[in-house]
Amino acid sequence: MQRHDLLNALGALRQAPTDSRRAPHKPLLLLWLLGRFAATGSTLVTYAEAEEPVSRLINDYGPPVSARTAAQRAVQPFVRLERGLWELHSADGIPLGPDTRPEGGHLRRLGAFGRLRPEVETLLRDPATFAAAVFLLLDRNFTGTLEAAICHRTGLDLPTVELSALEAPQAPEAPEAPTSPEADTAAAAAEPETPAAEVRYRMTRRRVRAPGFSEAVLDAYGHACAMCGYDGVLGLSPVGTEAAHVRWHSQGGPDRIDNALALCALHHTLFDYGALGITPDHTIRVSPRFTYDSKAGHRAVAALHDAPVARPRASRPRVRPDFLHWHDREVFKH
Repeated sequence: MQRHDLLNALGALRQAPTDSRRAPHKPLLLLWLLGRFAATGSTLVTYAEAEEPVSRLINDYGPPVSARTAAQRAVQPFVRLERGLWELHSADGIPLGPDTRPEGGHLRRLGAFGRLRPEVETLLRDPATFAAAVFLLLDRNFTGTLEAAICHRTGLDLPTVELSALEAPQAPEAPEAPTSPEADTAAAAAEPETPAAEVRYRMTRRRVRAPGFSEAVLDAYGHACAMCGYDGVLGLSPVGTEAAHVRWHSQGGPDRIDNALALCALHHTLFDYGALGITPDHTIRVSPRFTYDSKAGHRAVAALHDAPVARPRASRPRVRPDFLHWHDREVFKH
């Protein structure tokens, strides 16, 4: 296995079979394993060790599920992760295939343990390849406001990873992940047959935005947060107000005003975490899972429940219903 083989495999993880559904289970397991590798030099782990922390990650950064399902969300990626990357065995050394029954109790009884394949761990010892793997998994599956928190939770030192990426030899950018079979076909016809993940993901390689997207969104909302109205300016520059995608860019969300809101940094973060959502009639929802102990928490967040989202300026479109539905289904914590 070469570096480009590894990155191609990470970029082509089989995830949810249902169109447009978000399934970050495998990426989160892999990021957790990379954090473990950075700390110990090995990804060897039993299912019993991984179940609680990985399930928590998936609950916090994946779509919501019932409480009964939440406790064992690690089981699917632990069993289903591609065998070109991952080895899974029972306690007595018998290989376990991807058709192993995905039940936590069953894996614990087997004493199941897994490890990234030796050739994968060898490649990951190169800091630039390690950084490329981290950024590929983040860029393809999440939105920017969550990246630092995910790295912290998985034990990845983001400044160190960023430095490794900056010091890597520069290479052309990888194309964005196609959002439909038609886009895939068109991209294949237009691009030479160079492996997409041949690329070294540098820190400077962030998701490419349409020129002028952020300014167009901020201008549409008068440079004010569409939830709380914050409109701070320092000198001539707005500060603390950002263009927020409703359907994430990494999940096929376009850089358009009808898929975006101007939000202050606080409400942007809470919106991307799923603590805040928007109903079909454009009112704010506060997640029933959101808690606070202070009056400030009530004023800044809880008091927004059922408040209307600000309208964009005349002639600018409101957020499309299908993008609101995507956020409600894939991000908002019901």
